[in-house]
Amino acid sequence: MTVATPKLTVERRLLKEHAVVVACDEVGRGALAGPVAVGAAVVDAAGARRRIPEGLRDSKLVAEHHRAAVADRAAGWVNASSVGWASAAEIDSVGIIRALGLAALRAIADLRAHGIVPEDAIVILDGNHDYITPAGGAGLRVTPIIKADRDCASAAAASVIAKVARDALMTRLHDEVPVYQWARNKGYASLEHREAIRSHGLSDHHRASWAIADAPTLF
Repeated sequence: MTVATPKLTVERRLLKEHAVVVACDEVGRGALAGPVAVGAAVVDAAGARRRIPEGLRDSKLVAEHHRAAVADRAAGWVNASSVGWASAAEIDSVGIIRALGLAALRAIADLRAHGIVPEDAIVILDGNHDYITPAGGAGLRVTPIIKADRDCASAAAASVIAKVARDALMTRLHDEVPVYQWARNKGYASLEHREAIRSHGLSDHHRASWAIADAPTLF
């Protein structure tokens, strides 16, 4: 099977009209535990002329043992990058879509420390739904693009940077509550994770509303 290689076609077109492109992609949306993370990666006209890093793909297409190295190369290639977070408690409180928007806005806000003015950018958002504007991003120009993490190199960079950051966090949380085996499942609903919830209940890092909704299969 041929794996699609992301390109800079979309970014170069958008950079004819905008100073910078900020690409955003989420990880952890479907997990039962841990935060959701949104990566943001910045590319300007000069960056769009640089060679795309070796091995850069949507994080789901990069083997786990290669992801950290690919993320490092991606972070060195883009002009700036950041990761924004929304906690399990926030997901329970406001729902996953709103939480994704909050995480994205936090990632975009962190870019200001790198001299990026988000209001001057065009924001590429992986997917078909703009969850940033309703969360408080009315001053931003957001363009959802289906499969951006597969096709756009900047979105692929955001994806792998966020994935590595979230996996590292879940590994640290594993040390706090190892019974759930988060070092292996990263908070997703693996069989071992489900069995641990049945035996030990929920931790403070679980999305309780998700577990309740999934109660017939968990308990």
